[in-house]
Amino acid sequence: MGRDYYSILGVAKGADENELKKSYRKLAMKWHPDKNPDNREQAEAKFKEVSEAYEVLSDPQKREIYDKFGEEGLKNGMGGGGGGGPGGFHFRNPEDLFAEFFGGRSPFGGMGGGEDFDFPFGGMGGMGGMPFGFGGMPGMGGMRQAGPRKAKAIEQTLYCTLEEIYTGCTKKMKISRQVRGKQESEILEINVKPGWKKGTKITFPEKGDELPNVVPADIIFILDEKPHPKLRRDGNDLMHTAHISLADALCGTTVSVPHLDGTNVELTVKDIITPGTQKVVRGKGMPITKQPGTYGNMFIKFEVVFPRMLSDEQKQQLRALLPT
Repeated sequence: MGRDYYSILGVAKGADENELKKSYRKLAMKWHPDKNPDNREQAEAKFKEVSEAYEVLSDPQKREIYDKFGEEGLKNGMGGGGGGGPGGFHFRNPEDLFAEFFGGRSPFGGMGGGEDFDFPFGGMGGMGGMPFGFGGMPGMGGMRQAGPRKAKAIEQTLYCTLEEIYTGCTKKMKISRQVRGKQESEILEINVKPGWKKGTKITFPEKGDELPNVVPADIIFILDEKPHPKLRRDGNDLMHTAHISLADALCGTTVSVPHLDGTNVELTVKDIITPGTQKVVRGKGMPITKQPGTYGNMFIKFEVVFPRMLSDEQKQQLRALLPT
């Protein structure tokens, strides 16, 4: 299994995004090497470990692979999907992640004056844009030269139909970027897993432009769902609204709902159906990614279409038939 990233961040296995951010913020501040000049070696190791844990658990795709195959499976490229590269997943520079998380500004305050300053630590009060981290001046600790700054991640929406998300699919995305001063095209392949949810992120590390003194940006595709004419997704469930006549509502009916797998889901109702009645067809929802072979449910809501007008004779017949 390797390291337990949940234990490293001190969160439960079901921790949500806010819990992960809160824990990372606290631990990254605690173990940042610039906060631990007397214990720098241990702090750097802890800081890197916290960064790796947050990077994996905050990304739904990487987290899914980790939950199934552990740290070794993640690093060996198990589970498919984009962003692994040769030899599996490669972690970001902890300092880049730290700077991006805090908006490119130091959370430790300024150099004695309490003001924030940008990463890298250049242009500090007439110091001429010195390319150093904390340190480099007498009394400021050891000198630590900052490396190239990583470009901001590029995010792109990846639209998929509900059918594609239900069965899983492969998307090929063409990108153009500068490589060694030349414009080049590349095809990025994304393996969309059955049941992935809107907002799932697929990261391709450092696939942005290669520019001098800048680490290329990550390219991140964010899954979104195209509208479906008959079905609406709600978590792992599918929702359908069936419009039926008043006669069917009173006498019973069978509705047929086109399913994402190409079949039809049929539901027979013999009871009287009132407007807003909802029935459940179990196991006919979306695949549950973290539980292969299991599915959510389909909810069918009934809307009764009333006749716009009735003749006097029809009204009399209805009065005679219906209980008062």
